[in-house]
Amino acid sequence: MAEKEKNQIENATLKKIISHAKEYGFVFPSSEIYDGLQAVYDYGQYGVELKNNLKSLWWKTMTHFYENIVGIDAAIFMHPTTWKASGHVDGFSDPMIDNKDSKKRYRVDHLIEAHIETLKDLGQKDKAQEVEDKMNALIKEDNLAGLRELIIDEKIKCQVSGTSNWTEVRQFNLMFSTKVGSVAEEAETIYLRPETAQGIFVNFLNVQKSGRMKVPFGIAQIGKAFRNEIVARQFIFRMREFEQMEMQFFVRPGTEIEWYNTWKEARKAWHLALGIPADKIKFHDHEKLAHYANAAVDIEYEFPFGFKEIEGIHSRTDFDLKNHQQYSGKKQQYFDTEINQNYIPYVVETSVGADRTFLVQLCNAYTEEVVGEGENQKERVYLKFHPALAPIKAAIFPLTKKDGLPEIAQKIYQDLKIDFNVFYEEKDAIGKRYTRQDLIGTPFCIVVDHQTLEDNTVTVRYRDTLAQERVQISELQDIIAKATSFRGILEQLK
Repeated sequence: MAEKEKNQIENATLKKIISHAKEYGFVFPSSEIYDGLQAVYDYGQYGVELKNNLKSLWWKTMTHFYENIVGIDAAIFMHPTTWKASGHVDGFSDPMIDNKDSKKRYRVDHLIEAHIETLKDLGQKDKAQEVEDKMNALIKEDNLAGLRELIIDEKIKCQVSGTSNWTEVRQFNLMFSTKVGSVAEEAETIYLRPETAQGIFVNFLNVQKSGRMKVPFGIAQIGKAFRNEIVARQFIFRMREFEQMEMQFFVRPGTEIEWYNTWKEARKAWHLALGIPADKIKFHDHEKLAHYANAAVDIEYEFPFGFKEIEGIHSRTDFDLKNHQQYSGKKQQYFDTEINQNYIPYVVETSVGADRTFLVQLCNAYTEEVVGEGENQKERVYLKFHPALAPIKAAIFPLTKKDGLPEIAQKIYQDLKIDFNVFYEEKDAIGKRYTRQDLIGTPFCIVVDHQTLEDNTVTVRYRDTLAQERVQISELQDIIAKATSFRGILEQLK
């Protein structure tokens, strides 16, 4: 298949997924009645359930599955010196370039990457690789003038004006700032946190001492972060307000690479346990390391728009704790009784985007297939979520609105809703009701019919196979619990 044709299919798939997400209550553009706010999204009634299930699984994995990891919930607002110590005030920026005619601003790497994709579409794969290699080398060297020269040499044009009238390349800080204080003139500038990690680092000693934690140990957190992305794109993949699931693992200096490799494999295994095919997940080692790291790798998933990062594993050395010790004047050291030594621990970080993990599940679950034969053949669309992650675990339907069937179905619903998020409906033909549940990924549909009146059995219809089986009402609890429990996922991680 030609590269151009492949890209067209991938773009069409992404459009279908975005449309499906909105139509069926997963993700809405924020403030849509006011024409929306770019790169900001709201999670709908089913989206929030899926996202909460993912966060619950991650939290249980980190803080319950591992005996030496605990969780915290740090504030979004932090003392401004925090971001000076972390390097964000001076170094948290992206190289940007403006077109003088259209006034449109581009992130330099995104602009060049789009050109590389065009070269591939034209069959110029060697040339595309050459440009990519040049770009990576220039980014590694922080050579802003060289990046501009590459853009000009390649005759890259603005998609709006169609010209190559470019400004110099400049760095733009990505942090949002605001003021805190009762009097405007005396208000202090603070920042919306661009990452959740620093809330963990400044609480290192609080957690270690109050919990009597021994190195190695970890601190986990789920929370919102904010980045003023100049070029936000690809639906919820890159947003200005997003949610991170991070764990900082504090280790003895000299053991960090061993732990880095351990967490690298453990985190990949977690994504695979959620049902992601092995050929859609890969590692991508960083060519240019962040200022705080001595090793870094991304776990990438093959989205419809290509392999992109969903999680980063970084060996952060002692950079963060050492800097916080310097800027605060408070010692951030740990006394290791096993070696009778004081030291600042090294840190291995696992940082996964909750929104990106959500998008992975949405893309992986979206399924189109043809069912039936001959004249009965039709296309079927459904979301093939792991049952433990599905927003609704089961839907209960009385076959008709009479003969006592709704009363029995309501009793089943009232009983199951104590333990599971379940749904009740009696409107429309049974086929339409099945279809609506397929479209939101419900793994089980339970039908109460006239046979139920005779033997207390119901029909359970399975989303993925369309198979139906007769079971006792008393068996429903166990069937749903076994399929939707996190146990099956966590057992794969032992």
